[in-house]
This record gives sequence, structure tokens and C-alpha cells, in this order.
Amino acid sequence: MSYDVKALRAREFPWAERGESIYMDHASTGPLPARTRDAIASLGARRAEPWRLTQDDYYPVHAKARERCAQLIGATSDTIALMTNTSHGVNLSARAFEYGKGDVILSTHGEFPANIYPWMAAARARGAEFRLLPLIGDWPDEAALMRAIETDPKVKVVSISWVSFWSGHRFDIVAIGAACRARGILFFVDAIQGVGPLTLDVIAANVDILACGAQKWLVSPWGVGFTYVRKELIQKLEPAEVGWWAQASSGDYAKFLDYDPAWAADAKRFEVITLDFVGFNAMAESIGLLLELGPKEIEAHVKALGDRAVAFADSAKGVEFVTPREPSRRAGVLAFRTKDVAASSARLAAAKVCHSVRTGCIRLAPHFYNTVQELETALELLADRT
Repeated sequence: MSYDVKALRAREFPWAERGESIYMDHASTGPLPARTRDAIASLGARRAEPWRLTQDDYYPVHAKARERCAQLIGATSDTIALMTNTSHGVNLSARAFEYGKGDVILSTHGEFPANIYPWMAAARARGAEFRLLPLIGDWPDEAALMRAIETDPKVKVVSISWVSFWSGHRFDIVAIGAACRARGILFFVDAIQGVGPLTLDVIAANVDILACGAQKWLVSPWGVGFTYVRKELIQKLEPAEVGWWAQASSGDYAKFLDYDPAWAADAKRFEVITLDFVGFNAMAESIGLLLELGPKEIEAHVKALGDRAVAFADSAKGVEFVTPREPSRRAGVLAFRTKDVAASSARLAAAKVCHSVRTGCIRLAPHFYNTVQELETALELLADRT
């Protein structure tokens, strides 16, 4: 059963209901729901006068955030490390995965730079090859990727973004994960453009490490996110960066000076504390809203908006839909080429439609509280009027 979009907007996004903006730029920065703003104000006020803080304002906040991240992706909280952004999860993978001289780290062109530069640096340091497969048109060549996974013995790591930040192309990570697991290849996924508009069972997808910042589709503050590490892999990986929370004895203040060399048994070994309690409390509130509405219901809503965009592009003059048409191959990112991208962008901005221009495309990124009417308003502004 679907949720009530109008009631949701009135409760959590009243500015949208008042028509202050048609906000469709969630692939850049998501707005904060009212409950999240209230949580920031409440804990932020206590932080400003720290004698008002209680024990519940500290590590229970992180525990709640880990638990809700885990629920969102079908994992358990002991496999979640809280991170300040996606890049930290990429770096964790690039530096902690086992590979060496002559091995291949496989990815594709079209990736966001955050999922490129850490691998370039790590491969250079170890004498490995970071290999980028070419695009076919606007999309990655998944057939070539699968062939390399299945036939090239040098491939030790596959690193991809689940959903492209600019074209909206969505990888079949279940198929890729199964192929990697069959060959013993490590599989990293940058999921920042997928988690939120899509549902995910990270265990069924055979992902080894997944990184996701929360400031976009998870409608959370900047500087918060998480990394999932497959349970069987946690104790095999050495933390690349080490914080005081990484040890098995962390949290026991009576043993601080024992300097225990044993790592924590769960994914907290990868956290570099101190993490922002106000920010992660806010993230837990935002993810709590998504869980309350239902990830499957949100996915269905975003899919319906995407279906409307496909129908529009197929009938509109001078508009090319760059994102795959098949629902299983797209998420919330909707990319369009128009006759004059700059003019299209100007029309959208004048109509208070928040959007982005990426790689020569208009990028609309509607989410769970956007309406069909809002999307149609934006789409009509893309049409060639000559």
C-alpha cells in the first residue's frame, strides 16, 4: 500500500507544498525532512551547552544510525561502519583489499571521480593495473565487464557505481556480484546514487564492501554516511586508517592505557572516531522516515516518476532520454539531452525547478515526496519550442 504523498509533504516538506521550489536535485544534495531539522535543533542546542548532554546523546546515537543503515540494505549492524562520506569507503576498499603487482582492478569509464582516484593511487603504490573499460554510447559495456570477470585471471577487484551520477545507468549488481563471488573476485559498490530510490539486499548481491554518503537520496546532512563490509571479510581486513575506537577494548575507559592491539570484531574497527553525534542522529531520523514509509513503496513511487519521464521523452520534440528506459536499469537519476541544454536549464531555473547539468545533460532527480504534477511541469520545460 502506497503512502500519502500530500500528507507527507505537509508534514515533512511544507516548503514543497507551498510551492517555494520544485526540488529535483537529490542526486546533488537532498533537503532535510522536518523531523530531521528538529532533531538537529534539539541535540545541537544541548551540544552548545554540553553540561545538558546525557549518555544517550553519545554512542547510542551511533548505534541507532548503524542499525537503521543496516535495515535499509538488508544487513546487520555489526557490518556497518559509520563514515563521513562515500570517499572514505572507497579508500577503505582500495587500501584494505588484497591485491598486488600485476593484478587488475576493473572498472569502467563514466565513473564519478571519487571512485577513480583512490584506486589509481592504490594501484600505483602496489604495482597493480587500474583498468577502465570503455563506454558504449552513454552506458558502460556490461557484457565486456562480465567477460573480463569470467575469463581474465588477473582481475582481483571490481569497483563500480551502482547508478551513474550523470546518465542514470544502473548496473545489475546481483549478476555482477554472483560472477565475482564465483571467481573469488572482490566486489566494491559505490551506492550513493542508488540507496534511497532503490531497495537493496546487499548480502544477496554478494557485495564485499559498499559505501554510501547520506547527503543525497537519504535526505541527511553533509558529512554523514556509512560503509558496509561483508561479515566474513571484516576480520581479514586491516584498517587503513586507525582510530581509538578500532580496538576490541574500545569503550572501556578503565582499559584505555592498556593499548590493546586486538581489532574490534565488527565493522567499528574501520571507524575513525570522533564522529559527529548531531549529524548521525539526524541521519538516523531521515533513514527512519524512509523505513517508516517503506523502501519498496518509495522505489515504486520513484519508478512511476521515471516511467512518466520515459513516456514524455518518447513523444517530445527535440528531447533525448539518456537514461535506460527499462525500469531495472534506472533509479532516480533522469538524464536528458535537449536541443539547447543551457536554454533548457535557464527555463527550469526560472520556474524554480532545482536540477543539475552534468556531462552535457539536464539531470532531474525526483524523489519520494515529489508529485507527478511537479515532474510534468519540469518535463514540459525541456521540450523544443521552435
